[in-house]
Amino acid sequence: MAKAFWKGAISFGMVTIPVRMSIATESKTPALHYLHKKCLTRPKQLLYCEQDDEYFGVKDTVRGYEYAKDQYVVLDDDELDKVPVKSTHSIDITSFVKGQEIDAIYYDGSHYLEPEELGLKPFFLLKTVMEKTGLVGIAKVAFQRREHLCCLRPYDQILTLHTLHFKQDVIRPPELEQPKKELSKGELEMASKLVEAMTTDFKPYEYRDEYAVALKKLVEAKLKGVEIKAPEIPKAEVGDLMKALRESVAAAGKK
Repeated sequence: MAKAFWKGAISFGMVTIPVRMSIATESKTPALHYLHKKCLTRPKQLLYCEQDDEYFGVKDTVRGYEYAKDQYVVLDDDELDKVPVKSTHSIDITSFVKGQEIDAIYYDGSHYLEPEELGLKPFFLLKTVMEKTGLVGIAKVAFQRREHLCCLRPYDQILTLHTLHFKQDVIRPPELEQPKKELSKGELEMASKLVEAMTTDFKPYEYRDEYAVALKKLVEAKLKGVEIKAPEIPKAEVGDLMKALRESVAAAGKK
């Protein structure tokens, strides 16, 4: 289990709940590293300064805020920890909304929230109320040197905190022209049957990272001197839509 990296309190109304936060997800995808082609050694990161014409490492850097063109004010870790924002140690729930109202495009990271011993009763009171109403809490919290919009929802015996993108962070989707051809009643009915035939419960354990598995096979094959052929790129052919739908419904039914 991940170690808590943030401690503070959830507040809604006049109720305060001491909690601790830990990460809920981590990538298991195998890493590929940059190597020096000549000797296959992992290089050290160096930065270059044009003004002084010299290379330097990360330890010789400071962080600065650009307040005017090429003009910076330097801030150290102690000063950054003093940024005067309430959400540094508080998850202040400002409202409750229906979970389905939040489009999936706004979701970013996921974290676990556990209650401290003193906050057990109000923590489970909040969790129970959200379970009964089907609502999620909207709040803001600051960590990793920035403030995050977030939503809190019940998960198993605890709460999850999902960081959300702010409205200005979401890029507008491409504007497409409406299809010139109208959908027929038969096409809609057949597509609905296909969706119905493919409908099931979501079972996360049934899915795995196929790329990670294939990458490991590629590495093993290369170590043994075996050549692996690249997969063929399937041809995208639209063809007869109704025929494709009927065949798909039949195949889904057999599955």
